Amino acid sequence: MARAWLDWLAHQRRQSPATVKAYRTDLYGFVGFCAEHQGEPPTLDGLLDLSAGDFRAWLAARHRRGLAKRSTARALAAVRSFYRFLDRQHGRHNPAASALRTPRLEQRLPRPLSEPHIATLLDEWESDGAAGDVTPAWVVKRELALCLLLYGAGLRIGEALALDRGAVGERPAALRSLTVTGKGGKQRLVPILPEIAEALAAYLAACPQPSARSAPLFVGVRGKRLQAAVVRRRMQRLRRRSGLPENATPHALRHSFATHLLAGGADLRVIQELLGHASLSTTQGYTAVEGERLMQLYHQAHPRA
Repeated sequence: MARAWLDWLAHQRRQSPATVKAYRTDLYGFVGFCAEHQGEPPTLDGLLDLSAGDFRAWLAARHRRGLAKRSTARALAAVRSFYRFLDRQHGRHNPAASALRTPRLEQRLPRPLSEPHIATLLDEWESDGAAGDVTPAWVVKRELALCLLLYGAGLRIGEALALDRGAVGERPAALRSLTVTGKGGKQRLVPILPEIAEALAAYLAACPQPSARSAPLFVGVRGKRLQAAVVRRRMQRLRRRSGLPENATPHALRHSFATHLLAGGADLRVIQELLGHASLSTTQGYTAVEGERLMQLYHQAHPRA
């Protein structure tokens, strides 16, 4: 039944592979707790007979292990999803599971980079290889193009790395918009600045790997799709070399894109569309960041502050 649920998540709910993997781990951890808690491996009927006290015991066990609240919230969401699947798809109901509620967590504000930090990062990325590194010139162009795409178009790192070469057309330098597939398979159209298009064209012209339309847009030195971990490691090295803050990560470029647009007067609904947020409440987190910045400027500049 767990396998059917995972297939349902992947194909019906169109959850990302990372989410499906995390939910699988969470469910198996829950079942493992039930086996220990009850003294025997639970059957499906046994899982359906669990009481509210059993669920509370599981949550208490996670708390004793010192697991983070966000980790527990995700595990709780996974378990609720499994029981919801049993209820809706197979008519098997557990009243205690239906009563489970994910606790509200304190919202973490995005941590964007300042415009000077962005400029420093781009300079460092563009000059990478000139500081004694043995980095192929095409790799330097690849990572500059990727960095500009994340900051200039607000893409998630996974969205950018999932792009194929066909996405940029036959004349990348003339690219003005890009169709991006986000969470849940939802597609959106994002504008591409000329600077980004030129960087993509320069990278593709220098890249020695095959250029079939179905080939990955961003590739590693062996020709396979570039992995996010590689980008994060190189960015970590660059930020340490240039003295940038620890929040200088690939995802921070997306946060910076949204925050700088908001500071420039962009409408919140427009930013929501560009980021691919399903809910406006997610995008509204950037207004808190911008509000904090305004208060700092006020206290620094006002003579009575």
